[in-house]
Amino acid sequence: MPGAFLHPFAKPTRESFIPIVRGEGALVWDSSGNEYVDGMASLWYCAIGHGRREMADAVAAQIMMLEAYSTFDPFTNEPAEQLAAELVRNAPMPDARVFFCCSGSEAIDTAMKLARLSHAMRGEPQRQLIISRARGYHGTNYGGTSAQGIGPNKEGWGALLPEVVQVPSDDLEAIASLMAQRGNEVAAIISEPVQGAGGVFPPEDGYLEGLRRLCDQHGALLIFDEVICGFGRLGRWFGSDHYGVTPDLTTFAKAVTSGYQTLGGVFVGRKVRDGIESDPNYLMRTGFTYSGHPTACAAGLKNLEILQREQLFERSLVIGKRLESGLQSIAADGLVASVRGAGAVWAVGHHPDRDAFAVRDRMLGLGVITRAVGTDTNTFCPPFVTTDAQVDRIVDALATALR
Repeated sequence: MPGAFLHPFAKPTRESFIPIVRGEGALVWDSSGNEYVDGMASLWYCAIGHGRREMADAVAAQIMMLEAYSTFDPFTNEPAEQLAAELVRNAPMPDARVFFCCSGSEAIDTAMKLARLSHAMRGEPQRQLIISRARGYHGTNYGGTSAQGIGPNKEGWGALLPEVVQVPSDDLEAIASLMAQRGNEVAAIISEPVQGAGGVFPPEDGYLEGLRRLCDQHGALLIFDEVICGFGRLGRWFGSDHYGVTPDLTTFAKAVTSGYQTLGGVFVGRKVRDGIESDPNYLMRTGFTYSGHPTACAAGLKNLEILQREQLFERSLVIGKRLESGLQSIAADGLVASVRGAGAVWAVGHHPDRDAFAVRDRMLGLGVITRAVGTDTNTFCPPFVTTDAQVDRIVDALATALR
């Protein structure tokens, strides 16, 4: 019999799961005492590693002072104001503000709403169309489900949002053609700098620059989904910094707290601000019960302090290079069909006779966690505190599983 907990992204009929009970650094342990190298930073997010006492202390101190309170008009709290200011100092676009929510999925839906709202308040309410890319993963709320380009994730949920369309993932001409036909209807293009949950696909040279150019040409906004790429995964604050392309809206979550508390948000750039701030009497009717949650924001502040103090952005690139080298050696032996990635996020694509879930399960038996994406890809996204020896354990376990 399945248990009371209906697990996400799992078969509802599955009866048993692996209970993870403890974590330290890049290692976690299950209830049977088995040790694993966390090759996925849990789910792309635990940048600073598990079991940080100073994170627990920061969260506990805030709970003792004020665990939570609404930030709806007229209230605020100091951790939310401080974290917003810290984020803005390192924002992916100039003159930004920050809208807080609780997850990447909420951030995506909010960015889509703000894009449409901004155009409407500037006198172009017909700009409703959101363009996204095949393979793009943008969360599981209705907006993000509508925008994502992973077919199976869209099946069975009924009618999705209108005026949200996908184009082939690497075909800039397809977007150019669509915008030539409907340019005055486009609210925004949304894209991950590196497509993550769709299988780890970096952009082709010039692709992101092409999106920026098309948005400027047709008066649309550019949304970067940095839920995975943000906060050092590519060695910089954001993927847009790595690729040198400035968006108008940027969504974030995951590594902003390394998962110690649930937090997400949207950087809102000047073009969007000009619209939503144009009427001083306008009341923006969107937000979440836990927007600007003080305990989550306290976790974010301490997490960002650790990332900078321990120079973990730089460490992420060292980890990424070592992981890439190991995966490329496996490819050179013919054990995988392809290796893809950037910074400290990588994937292998398998030959047709390999099943990614079987590889995942074999690697679990060898003490390493990977994620299976579809049937043909295994992904790797280690914490930034992963040691060289632990990176080598990831590579060795993959090689052993494939042999």
